[in-house]
Amino acid sequence: MPADLRSVTVEDIEYIRHGGRSMILRLFRPEGAGPFPVVLDLHGGAWNKGSIDDCEARDEYLAETGVAAAALDFRHGADGYPSSLIDINYALRWLKANAGRLRLDRERVGITGQSSGGHLAMLAAMRPDDARYKSLPLPADDGSIDARVRCVAMTWPVINPISRYRYALRERQGDNPPAWIGDIPERHDTYWQNEAAMIEGNPMLALENGEAVETPPALWVQGRPDPVHDYRDPASPLDLNEPDRFVANYRQAGGEIEIVDIEQAIRAGSASFEPLAAFFSRHLS
Repeated sequence: MPADLRSVTVEDIEYIRHGGRSMILRLFRPEGAGPFPVVLDLHGGAWNKGSIDDCEARDEYLAETGVAAAALDFRHGADGYPSSLIDINYALRWLKANAGRLRLDRERVGITGQSSGGHLAMLAAMRPDDARYKSLPLPADDGSIDARVRCVAMTWPVINPISRYRYALRERQGDNPPAWIGDIPERHDTYWQNEAAMIEGNPMLALENGEAVETPPALWVQGRPDPVHDYRDPASPLDLNEPDRFVANYRQAGGEIEIVDIEQAIRAGSASFEPLAAFFSRHLS
């Protein structure tokens, strides 16, 4: 291990229980006294698949650079929207409430996510005070702990659920549907249940509809070419693909956001981990 990287410890912690279901937060923490900044990490899987195991390489990398990372097990799939956001909002408050014993800094909390996890990360960052999302109280909650984050970083997020749903359905109608479609429309149907929910739980449209949302410093890491996440929505008046459309909207709303393009073939590794680590180092230092 290079001299400038830290050793890392890993701990699985139950942060909440839904009936008989134990929900785990896997904490990757640099060795040392701390307190360390911490990033909540949300796996992808089109809101239906994936697990905290998918975050391991990314979170270990972040922890080696001195930023603790917490891979989150959250409700998804048939649990439906907004169950994921409820768990994420609770987990952010839980991390702050337990920061002292975990050697974390409750004032330096960020969030990240990949693919559908990137969508959830941005939506959670935009709406920390949404009454639905914060509906689960912490034990002995006096209301002093909120779910706000200092910054949010996304890797190829599904930022616009309704446009991606309709895009996949259109592509499926062609003579040779691309393999990436798979069961993506069905996963949307399972989690979102209807198009109205895909429109409501939508960071892109929240900005374009003028919703009063939080806009913390943000990063979008995008592999290119990437037909699954980098496409143009024909319903948009902007002649921009979804990543650049969102960046334009975020800046228009007063937010600071950077987009980093990387080669698609090597995106799942240091090519995407390095810009994440640099971003969190800047904003959580």
